[in-house]
Amino acid sequence: MLFTKVFYEDKEIQNERLELTDKGSLYFVGPNLTLKNCTVVLKVPARNLIFDGVRFIDCTFEVKQELKNHQSWVFASLKGCKFKGNLSGCDFGHWPGYSEGSEHGFIEDCDFTEARLDGCRIMGCDPATLRFPKWPSFTILDPVQNSRVLRSATWPGRFGRIVIDDLANNPAVTRAATFFAPAEAKHFDTTPEAFQAVIQQFDCILS
Repeated sequence: MLFTKVFYEDKEIQNERLELTDKGSLYFVGPNLTLKNCTVVLKVPARNLIFDGVRFIDCTFEVKQELKNHQSWVFASLKGCKFKGNLSGCDFGHWPGYSEGSEHGFIEDCDFTEARLDGCRIMGCDPATLRFPKWPSFTILDPVQNSRVLRSATWPGRFGRIVIDDLANNPAVTRAATFFAPAEAKHFDTTPEAFQAVIQQFDCILS
């Protein structure tokens, strides 16, 4: 399939609505691009969406189809933004060791309360400035540092053996990891209530 290349670069855009929804297009967002007070509508797979040296300020992201494994967020600076919709396996923030250009990634003062995050991580930035989705989502703070104490609990299904035991292997810059309990319960053949009983034991888990 031949894709149409669409470029947003070398300018500042304010108060506009950007529809990145054509599955036949590759969207190159950046470099040298600043979006302020914009609404960005996303309805393409991660492979169709390339962020590189873009600043989003006070923008709203409307994710119309689940965005999976989109690591390109770490090439973007996000400040005061709001997210709506489903995201899984996405990383946000400052991860200089990931790839060239990821040293410019940043996230601060962003709101995920209207989003559904599963297996999403915050890298190299302060999660205290962020608003995470509430239960049935839950967010593990400093998962690498807290991995040992979290392994002391009996987690439902195979979640403990596969996910919790692997927390220590996350990059050292991982500051938070958010999961959606119903999705994890379905994957590991357990229930959201079984997760809730465990996460209530830990101050390092937000729900």
